[in-house]
Amino acid sequence: MSEKDLQRFLHKVEQLKQMTNSLDEVDGRRELLASCVNHNQVIELARSWGYEIGRRWGEKDLIPQELSIEGLIKSCRRQKGDESKHIIHQGDTWRLELVQSFAASSPQGFWYDQLEHEWILLLRGSATIKFKDPELLLELNVGDQLHLPPHRLHRVERTDPLPGTLWLTLFWEAKN
Repeated sequence: MSEKDLQRFLHKVEQLKQMTNSLDEVDGRRELLASCVNHNQVIELARSWGYEIGRRWGEKDLIPQELSIEGLIKSCRRQKGDESKHIIHQGDTWRLELVQSFAASSPQGFWYDQLEHEWILLLRGSATIKFKDPELLLELNVGDQLHLPPHRLHRVERTDPLPGTLWLTLFWEAKN
């Protein structure tokens, strides 16, 4: 057994012990656990209680570290004006991207005029978006979300310097 597998196993055992103790400490938990009819329901219930017991010994990581969100964040360039985009997942008519911006802004006079819908969730930092027709400045902070319909002219006025602004963006095709 590798050290990584041993640590994963020991962590799971500790999580199971804590969860087992909580069955007697928190009213109703024993009954909720008893009502589960399969392994996946037990895993999800434990996760909702704050315990991670789903990984099995020897199980490979589902997402290699370099493709995980944490890996993507660590691998991004970090220079003033930089912006990096990583496609996390996509289908035929949509894509989900993680975008990191470091004191970045759209080029002077440039306006995004997209054919797709874009939904934005700000995960870290802040940003200012400028809209055209009608002209509007919008400040976004952590937790703010925004939907941009197709052809809504906009530009990025500013994003935060290090550690930067982190966006989760979902693009999808407009229905005709």
